[in-house]
Amino acid sequence: MLFHNVYFWLKPELTPEQRAEFRRGVATLAGIKSVDKVTIGVPAGTTRRPVIDHSYDVALIVECRDVAAEAAYQVDPIHLAFVANCKHLWTRVQIYDSE
Repeated sequence: MLFHNVYFWLKPELTPEQRAEFRRGVATLAGIKSVDKVTIGVPAGTTRRPVIDHSYDVALIVECRDVAAEAAYQVDPIHLAFVANCKHLWTRVQIYDSE
């Protein structure tokens, strides 16, 4: 199993409607055939500790069966459309892939 963990920092001046637009865009990624599962979340209300980063706005976890499936996800038209349609809404993206 491959876990593609993506963290987004949205532009602070976004309206609630723009934030909702972003969430709808992220949700479309679940329609990609090479993806087994998509989970979307926000920073948890866990205890503040130096080792925990709560600074991001939205977390996306994409589960794929292997590296080949994740590679197919990257070039899928749904993923490419999400990036094209939503990249103007974020200031930073950080990705951590693990197997």
